[in-house]
Amino acid sequence: MEQLPYFNKITLGEILGKSGENLNYWVKKLLKTGDIITLKNGLYVSRQYLFGLDRNPALKELYFEYLANVLRYPSYITLEYAMSKYGLIPESIFSITSVTLKSSRIYQNNLVSFSYRSIKPELFEGFVNVDFEGKRVKIATKAKTLYDFLYFKKFVSLQQLKNELNSSLRINWDNFNMNDKVEFKQFTEKLGIVKMQRVIKILKW
Repeated sequence: MEQLPYFNKITLGEILGKSGENLNYWVKKLLKTGDIITLKNGLYVSRQYLFGLDRNPALKELYFEYLANVLRYPSYITLEYAMSKYGLIPESIFSITSVTLKSSRIYQNNLVSFSYRSIKPELFEGFVNVDFEGKRVKIATKAKTLYDFLYFKKFVSLQQLKNELNSSLRINWDNFNMNDKVEFKQFTEKLGIVKMQRVIKILKW
């Protein structure tokens, strides 16, 4: 189990050669000693696996991003976490934020918090695959990250939308190149959401 990025109780039982109540006893024991850590109900990772990642902080960060895809599938990373990762907002975000085709959910464990917002199937696009030890990690492009971020924001008036875009959201607009702007506009035209069309007009993209 020291080599596995995550495992369930069935896999743990096969590794330990345990089953039934005997397996339940060992799960509780390993959790108490800290040899395994709960990721979410029924899903675990070993302490030794995490120790192996401690020598490479960038790889450990990518591991957590990979977990974000796994804990609620299908999903991809976007919203505040990706905004911060791309340098689009000044704040550091410690919860990994994603969108999913399932219901919204938050998973909190001793390692990191994972937050998911439900999104319509037609909006579930605009992500790239990043490699983590031969596995794919889905994360929104810079343009789609901004689109998702603004899509979920509530604006009571056109004036508030203008104020938020111009100052309140503190978005680093200089971090978008022409390709990002074209991609954002393509999403807006394809998906046809009125609020996002207003965003395009205000930004003059």
